[in-house]
Amino acid sequence: MKPLTVLYNPQARKGRGLQHAKTIEKYAGPDCIYEDITKIPDLYTYLLEAPAERDIALTGGDGTLNFAANALYKKDLSRPLYYYPAGTGNDFINDLEKKQNCAPFPINEYLWGLPRVIIGDEERYFINAFAYGLDGYCCEESDRLKAQGKDRSYTLIAALGLLGKYKPANAKVTVDGETREYKKVWMAPTMFGRFFGGGVKMAPSQDRKNREHTVTSVVIHGISRIHALILFLKITAGKGEKYPKYLDYRVGKHVTVEYDRPIPAQIDGETRIGVLRAEVFSGTD
Repeated sequence: MKPLTVLYNPQARKGRGLQHAKTIEKYAGPDCIYEDITKIPDLYTYLLEAPAERDIALTGGDGTLNFAANALYKKDLSRPLYYYPAGTGNDFINDLEKKQNCAPFPINEYLWGLPRVIIGDEERYFINAFAYGLDGYCCEESDRLKAQGKDRSYTLIAALGLLGKYKPANAKVTVDGETREYKKVWMAPTMFGRFFGGGVKMAPSQDRKNREHTVTSVVIHGISRIHALILFLKITAGKGEKYPKYLDYRVGKHVTVEYDRPIPAQIDGETRIGVLRAEVFSGTD
């Protein structure tokens, strides 16, 4: 590896992005240059014009990866782009079975074949998951608490939501033309990786490297609050597929989710408020 220019997200690790980015020096040595990725107006142009004698590494979490994926998707990037995991959720590296603060590794291959979600006029590619329902509520609540200078874990927010703060709704989910209607839906994520929510193993059989680039639609439905809480703990441990009565797993290339009232959602951890309908296309285009 050549001397590194490190692109960091100052908001990663609860505002300590630069501090954690500098731990990369245990692999790259002290000759690193640090630049705030949020101040780069065009990441693709930046990478094209960056000096060839230095390698480029991203550092941060899943949000940083999502930003890079949307900036670089379908662009011809001839140079390697490295990634040094230093976020809080790290669902991407969990999926790759790597550890936080592992040695920087090239991620070019993971920025292709990504699924995209359309919500109204917005279209975004995602690295891990588009999650609709309780997970969106968790991101919305986390954002609200952070704005107040407070902090709670995803697991605690989800537990409180399941115990009364979050209200499920009815939903209609269509996968590759087959529509199913559900009552009392707690979550309806569409997964490209296996994890979301900072380590929740929602789709144990999903493979982001599968040749068809398919995604996995999961619907958690028809269950009481207390049983949903117990089931959530099972899902976190990757045992959700053992409960087909309450978790409907379907694999496909085109997923549409429609709720009967506005519901919060998230795209790789970025909150979207009041979503009625979302459409996901696999990365086969």
